[in-house]
Amino acid sequence: MSYLLFDIGGTNTRVTVSEDLKTFQKPIRFRTPISYKEGVEKIVAAADELGATSIRQAAGAVRGLLSEDRGSIAHDDVLVKWIEEPLADTLAKKLNTKVTLENDAALAGLGEAHFGAGQGSHIMVYHTISTGVGGAKIEDGKIDSYHLGFEPGKQVLDIDRTILGDEILPTLENLVSGTAVEERLGEPPKNIPQGDALWDQLAFYLAHGLRNTILYWSPDLIVLGGAMITGDPVIPIENIRKHVASVLGDDMPPPRIERGTLKDDAGLYGAMTLLANAE
Repeated sequence: MSYLLFDIGGTNTRVTVSEDLKTFQKPIRFRTPISYKEGVEKIVAAADELGATSIRQAAGAVRGLLSEDRGSIAHDDVLVKWIEEPLADTLAKKLNTKVTLENDAALAGLGEAHFGAGQGSHIMVYHTISTGVGGAKIEDGKIDSYHLGFEPGKQVLDIDRTILGDEILPTLENLVSGTAVEERLGEPPKNIPQGDALWDQLAFYLAHGLRNTILYWSPDLIVLGGAMITGDPVIPIENIRKHVASVLGDDMPPPRIERGTLKDDAGLYGAMTLLANAE
């Protein structure tokens, strides 16, 4: 029997199968549908294409804030047509197996902690800077306990609104995410040359968010992932380290800050780890 792994992102969805919870097949990737019903159908179709006829368990990463029972998306700015739909129950019925959902940033962090840049860390924080900004605290290789979820991208940094003006809530997400950059500049970040001063400016903004992370959670390692960090062009990791040290000043020494190594597959590795820990 096989295990089904999936990662439902704001832009793309990935589905794969693992036989041993140590490795998985090359994922099937498709654009995440706006429609919840179409999204479910495509996940089931991908499972069939992968030959997952008998699934022991399934686990997946889902963007947004999950419901208290972790069976559906309670809130999200992108997958608005998926909100409050019975995602876990519907997939469980269609796949004839138990389905576990977890926030996508939390599972990506779990994946990095076990298979990527976070191996060996005690208290690791993972932040993804991509379509949006998310993150989670991983302690001793497990996602830290929470009530409703971690939403570091929603922290307000510019309280007097001198950067984004009065019309946009000045959150970390609205400062550094790919979506926010495209809305401000009128073109996707991938079209902006690496040598443009924008990339250091984004590193400066991000450093202020990481300062809060460091002071609140006191990690020994921060791992950064997402297209704005691991793509091309990127927010340079060296600039982030420099600005973090500067904004922390004498308050606290900065922890190690590393770029994630699992890229688009981080959430799938996290889903696999989640199922392995449950066995």
